[in-house]
Amino acid sequence: ALVKYCVLAELESMLWMCSLLLLKGDRMWHFAVSVFLVELYGNSLLLTAVYGLVVAGSVLLLGAIIGDWVDKNSRLKVAQTSLVVQNASVILCGIILMIIFLFKTQLLTLYHGWLLTMCYILVITIANIANLASTATAITIQRDWIVVVAGEDRSRLADMNATIRRIDQLTNILAPMAVGQIMTFGSPMIGCGFISGWNLMSMCVEYLLLWKVYQKTPSLALKSVKFEESELKQLNVKKESDVKPAEGVQLIVEKDVTGFEPQQEKEIGCTARIAEPFITFRDGWVAYYNQPVFLAGMGLAFLYMTVLGFDCITTGYAYTQGLSGSVLSLLMGASAVTGIIGTVAFTWLRRKCGLIRTGLISGVAQLACLVLCAISVFMPGSPLDLTVSPFADISARLFESEPLPTIASSEDKPEMAFATGMPFLINGSTTTANSDSEMSPEPVPLISVSLLFAGVIAARVGLWSFDLTVTQLLQENVVESERGIINGVQNSMNYLLDLLHFIMVILAPNPEAFGLLVLISVSFVAMGHIMYFRFAQKSLGKQLFLCCTPDPKAVPDSSPPGNTS
Repeated sequence: ALVKYCVLAELESMLWMCSLLLLKGDRMWHFAVSVFLVELYGNSLLLTAVYGLVVAGSVLLLGAIIGDWVDKNSRLKVAQTSLVVQNASVILCGIILMIIFLFKTQLLTLYHGWLLTMCYILVITIANIANLASTATAITIQRDWIVVVAGEDRSRLADMNATIRRIDQLTNILAPMAVGQIMTFGSPMIGCGFISGWNLMSMCVEYLLLWKVYQKTPSLALKSVKFEESELKQLNVKKESDVKPAEGVQLIVEKDVTGFEPQQEKEIGCTARIAEPFITFRDGWVAYYNQPVFLAGMGLAFLYMTVLGFDCITTGYAYTQGLSGSVLSLLMGASAVTGIIGTVAFTWLRRKCGLIRTGLISGVAQLACLVLCAISVFMPGSPLDLTVSPFADISARLFESEPLPTIASSEDKPEMAFATGMPFLINGSTTTANSDSEMSPEPVPLISVSLLFAGVIAARVGLWSFDLTVTQLLQENVVESERGIINGVQNSMNYLLDLLHFIMVILAPNPEAFGLLVLISVSFVAMGHIMYFRFAQKSLGKQLFLCCTPDPKAVPDSSPPGNTS
């Protein structure tokens, strides 16, 4: 037993080190690429918006296909291929960005600037490939490998999931800080070089660590693969078994997947090859819908339809309300701390209450905290004004050659105009932030924004505990042969709701409408937890309401304390 414990501890330490390198590189790149694109395009958010749209659309369309590829190939091949593609793409992207920063002036003059535009397209394309490879890496390591390494010990699986989430929270703070300092005291080009060098170094270390974990865990070499009856004919399974599967029945074959033979591939027609990705896409979503944890997964996805996070939208709103960058960085640090507390709460609650009830408690805790956000909309300092058309800014940009931001009355605060020195309109009169006018912006009451961020930060405890609950439910309840494709579709659902929340902001971009976005976000979070409640009700039955008063006649709980459903 001691030897087994030591081996498992060594495997876990190697997985933690690999996850730390993977997540740190990921976080640095995701932070830096947005900054680089803004820097390249003259402080405009256009390239960043295009990049975000391409990434979200790609994962939405290809999530099921990526997951299917993970399922149909050996674990080591998937991990190594996705790792190399991800890091190589980041390195190549960094080199191209360095070239653009060095020769941007010359590139602008060649072919009327079209060469520079092609460079932008190339950067976004390669960065998108890196993100897709990162998605495959996350599915195979965080959704499959750790399940096999943990074995039948679900408590250990919960601890491993929580540890990875803690590493993710820490790297979410440290990685942007490191890149930001390099770019501040150096230059964007130095930042590109640092990220490229980091990925080159970490790729070698990660590759070695994954190989060692694979060698020390023989069960990773065995993989359950689902074959349709037509595929079973190609593999001559019928010759080895007297049992003929009924039409539509799928068998699970335990083997180390190496792919089909070339001769078998030749038999597949051109039409079938073209149709295969579409069939995989359809089958993936159908399989996801038929999962017993479908409602739990949908509940998690609905939590992505929110502006109540520390993304560019919420931080941009905070700037308009008078919060400085230093205060925002402290708030982001506090949110990471509460996120780590959420991972600790998850492991404790799971041991005391069981996995399914942990999700219920986490959901109630998150909603209770988000009530503060809903209240903040109606508190002093809130810019909520539903009389302002959400399309006013869009209309001005479409129909005016050089639109000026309008300050309708002295109560409106032109902080952003004062910060940039740009001209703006006050009751029809044009002025500038640098003019000698005696007008100065009145301080914005901080009650509303303080309640907003207090609710957002406190809600991270319930959010991350709920996220870990659904993650483990997917790990435990999805069969091994479908683990990749189901998690791929789950990622697609998450990106779909995330994309919808950006569209919602585009339709109502004014600060006066942000309060409405907050209320819509709280509503979607509530709907997500209602879906999970319905899932828990089906799973636990009457025991859901009788957990504190055991009844010997009641049906035993499928998720007793110390174990999971």
